[in-house]
Amino acid sequence: MMRREVINKTRGTSLGEVRFADTFLSRFRGLMLKGELDAGLVLEIPTGRGRYGSGIHMFFMRIPLDVVFVDEDMRVVDTATLKPWQIYNPDKPARYVIELRKGRIAESMTEKGDEIEFR
Repeated sequence: MMRREVINKTRGTSLGEVRFADTFLSRFRGLMLKGELDAGLVLEIPTGRGRYGSGIHMFFMRIPLDVVFVDEDMRVVDTATLKPWQIYNPDKPARYVIELRKGRIAESMTEKGDEIEFR
């Protein structure tokens, strides 16, 4: 999978490198059972799935993650830091779910309303 960098255009900061889960298997597996992250993961949510269609679970995860939910306009609609075995539904529907190493949200100063770009 090709790696890209996630940029917070509003703050001028980087959230780090990510890979896109672009196959059924890569979306199904996600980051389950990973002990550490060399890069984050982007999950693209099909349009029309509604608020709960962009929710995620942390089943079978071994590490906590920072998660950024981004809408079709590339605006952050929610952020969360999740522990293994949690379930989370964002405040608003998301088109992309960006899973990152814990601490990246704070380090990049990312907040709701910020504009994100994949480079």
